[in-house]
Amino acid sequence: MFVFTIKSLYKKLITLFFVSVISFLIIHLAPGEPSQINPLNPRFTKDDLERYRVAFDLDKPLHIQYLLFFKKLFTGNLKSFKDNQPVMGKITERFYNSLMLFIVGTILTWCLAFPIGIHAAIKRGFTFDRWTTFLSYTLISLPGFFLAYVMIIFVVEVFNVPVLGMRTFGREGIGFPYTPMDKLWHLVLPSILEATAGIAILSRYVRSQMLEVIGQDYIRTAKAKGLTDDDVNYNHALKNALLPFVTMFGMLLPGLIGGSVIIESIFAWPGMGRMGYEAILARDFPIIITLNFFSAVLVLAGTFVSDLLYMFVDPRIKL
Repeated sequence: MFVFTIKSLYKKLITLFFVSVISFLIIHLAPGEPSQINPLNPRFTKDDLERYRVAFDLDKPLHIQYLLFFKKLFTGNLKSFKDNQPVMGKITERFYNSLMLFIVGTILTWCLAFPIGIHAAIKRGFTFDRWTTFLSYTLISLPGFFLAYVMIIFVVEVFNVPVLGMRTFGREGIGFPYTPMDKLWHLVLPSILEATAGIAILSRYVRSQMLEVIGQDYIRTAKAKGLTDDDVNYNHALKNALLPFVTMFGMLLPGLIGGSVIIESIFAWPGMGRMGYEAILARDFPIIITLNFFSAVLVLAGTFVSDLLYMFVDPRIKL
């Protein structure tokens, strides 16, 4: 296992290097330069623009820019083109906001999708299976922004409470316990919305995977031995049906950055997805490249976690 871990980390570090190079080059292939497309002061002279280029290393060759970019990134000296603020500081602030939304949405998705999918597979063709299938396809078909606006209108009209942002406007200075509860309330609606599509899709995967496993010969053999239905379904079928979801679980991490762009924009939630979207519109290259780099780190970290989990779930992989 130790050798496997070292080899896997080595390969992923090489992959990360190539991803960083390619993403850096693609960003700089965009037409124009930041000094031309950035919304600078119209009174800037050519000398001011030249000082701007020198300050952000835009006057140097591309390979030197690459080295200086990641040197500044890892030392915390990388600045945003838009407001000259430290990139890591801006990302860290937004990271905690996205993390809350990500954790609550993920817990709701995985804790509800598996029981629904498993029960639908066991009760195939019955009323529960038909209703969950209908609701799942309905939620999958509805656009996220449409469902978000419907939920906002419903909550505001029925309960007459604010739902946008992280805090109620005009009550930011009120202390404990109002402030934590206010933030928790604003977290509820976007978390539920983020989880709805995930529950609908994941429950369908769980159902289909359980049905595939239930139809195997060893399941029929287990039933023929006189084992109870719960023992067959949960101790034999479910364990083997979990293998594909180990990969899906590892791929959850990249959703921390880009999985909530629409939700964060609609609910005015100051998260990383919304920051990335705003950085793309403003051509804020340091923010874009840094978010892309951390997305690659999360993808590789997720696949590495999946590799390790596979060895625990399936003993055959150790061989």
